[in-house]
Amino acid sequence: MKNIKFSLGIFLGIYLLAAVIFMLVPMTSFLLDVLITFNLMIAMVILFNCIFARETLAMSSFPTVLLFTTIFRISLNISSTRLILMTGEPGNVVTTFGQFVGGGNLIIGAIIFIILVIVQMLVINKGSERVSEVTARFTLDAMPGKQMAIDADLSTGAISDREAIIRRQKLQEEASFFGSMDGATKYVKGDAIAGLIITAINFVGGIATGMLMQGLPITEALSKYTILTIGDGLVSQLPSLMISLATGVIVTKGSKEAEIGDVVFSELFQSARVLYVVGGALCFLGIFTPLNIVLYLGFGLLLIVTGRIISTRQETHEIEEEVEAEEEEADQVRRHENVNTLLQVDPIELEFGYGIIPLADVNQGGDLLDRVVMIRRQIALELGAVVPIIRLRDNIQLNPNQYIIKIKGIQVSEGEILFDHYMAMNPGYVEEEITGIPTFEPSFHLPAVWITEAQRERAESYGYTVVDPPSIIATHLTEVIRTHLDELLTRQDVQNLINNIKENNTTLVDELIPKLLNVGEVQKVLQNLLREGISIRDLVTIFETLADHAVNTRDTDVLTEYVRQGLKRAISNKFFGGEETTSVVTLDPKIEQEIMASVKQTEQGAYLTLDPDRTRAILSATETEIAKLESAGQTPIIITSPIVRMYFKKLTSDYFQNLIVISYNEIESNVELQSVGMVTIDDN
Repeated sequence: MKNIKFSLGIFLGIYLLAAVIFMLVPMTSFLLDVLITFNLMIAMVILFNCIFARETLAMSSFPTVLLFTTIFRISLNISSTRLILMTGEPGNVVTTFGQFVGGGNLIIGAIIFIILVIVQMLVINKGSERVSEVTARFTLDAMPGKQMAIDADLSTGAISDREAIIRRQKLQEEASFFGSMDGATKYVKGDAIAGLIITAINFVGGIATGMLMQGLPITEALSKYTILTIGDGLVSQLPSLMISLATGVIVTKGSKEAEIGDVVFSELFQSARVLYVVGGALCFLGIFTPLNIVLYLGFGLLLIVTGRIISTRQETHEIEEEVEAEEEEADQVRRHENVNTLLQVDPIELEFGYGIIPLADVNQGGDLLDRVVMIRRQIALELGAVVPIIRLRDNIQLNPNQYIIKIKGIQVSEGEILFDHYMAMNPGYVEEEITGIPTFEPSFHLPAVWITEAQRERAESYGYTVVDPPSIIATHLTEVIRTHLDELLTRQDVQNLINNIKENNTTLVDELIPKLLNVGEVQKVLQNLLREGISIRDLVTIFETLADHAVNTRDTDVLTEYVRQGLKRAISNKFFGGEETTSVVTLDPKIEQEIMASVKQTEQGAYLTLDPDRTRAILSATETEIAKLESAGQTPIIITSPIVRMYFKKLTSDYFQNLIVISYNEIESNVELQSVGMVTIDDN
């Protein structure tokens, strides 16, 4: 194989070296015949390769080939000019082209030659040059968008890493190819101009040589050298014309991965209706006008018959597709391995109606895929957990503007948007009400109105918070993921997190896992933290705390409390990060004692045995204090003693999902708090 590559490289070097030598060293007329024929053969090979190429990059070396063939063709022009002027015998090929194409008539031969030059320069070359320029510019401008589309498909799991690499490489190759073609078309244009100038030199120089050096009469010199000039021009312009045509074919080829012939015929003759109309028009012209009835009627009937054949084939093809679809569906049911694929459940799914498809379609300017990528990054930075791949699917069973969010295959939330509208929410201090379609913001169920694009600027000036549909969906999806992130954290995810920190913390990891805790127990601790919105990014601190206390207990709830205390700086910064004093509510020590007295320890964990009436009373008192904080625009936070915190949180979690319960040991000493109430029960 190496020898073959070496030999091909040598041949290419000889090809270029010969082009340089032929410009300097005279050659015989027979050798010129051989090389002209070889040049014509190469031009045909290039042309038909471009026609039969299934995609543009199949001829990725075309700009280089264009340069090589242009240089070689110019060297042959110089050699033929030398023979014409020196001997008047440039060989059989040049003479035959000059005599045969013009039919022995100098004027006809000259006219045909001029027409070929005009067609090449003004039609093919000019068009190819413009198409190359535009294609190169648009290809380069579209690269960032295509790169983002590949990244989005990769992040959503639509393609694999290997396929993403292949697509990126192909994208770079396309940009490089069309950039090179933009410059390479200048070779073709310059070659045509050079050929025209050389032809003029041959004509003038040949007549002068024949008259002055060979003593020929002017009529004989004119006849002889005109034929030779036309022949030389034709043998040069014909390969050049084919190369120009190949250039036009390769730069105008569409993006379909198919031969240009298949694409052209499939698109021109795909509609039987078109063939019927055109065939009928030709028959009408043949019958009711003086035009040749045989010719027009023949072509008309041919198109009508062809249309009928195509219509029959299409009907047969549709029936075959229906049968194949039914057979494939039946085969899917019968095949055991495909039944197994139905058992797979995606961790997170976003399904939407067809009206929302433009928001997820990159080709239509939608950026929902990019927002999904940002959601995963945002939660990874905020909470330290890797969100599983989010599957985006259209669902025709939904309303056009409806979307639903599924966790592990089960719907957990839904929403509805109005495309080309904006959602305006009143933050509480708007200057003037704005009219619109009443609705509720899906993430936090706040009252809002749908407004049009024309109302957007006015709503913002009034003080409304205005968001577009993609932002609404992205915010809703983010909140749902935050709420269910604890159940999305699997043992494998935890193992991946462990592997990430093990390289720099080998001693810590080896001491903790599996000697003190197994992966499942560490998972439960991390899930407990995520359930209350505590970030697990600082895994080293979490594992250090677990290693300190797992010697004494393996109760994951108790270990979670120790970890929370170890993360008190992060907890204080999250809930009390502002400079202002935070208003909170405390828990009555009597209630704390009552809760601790009702705790029962079992092998399965601890649980509360509070009397139902006392539970309702505590919840009622909690609700009252929460309402005070919310009415003042404050986040509901209740401070308890460390030993009671987890039990009080369990007691209230099903009733007050947004309630934050923090122990005194989880608060930094420099945090300023103001108690504005106490959860207490009046026993009187």
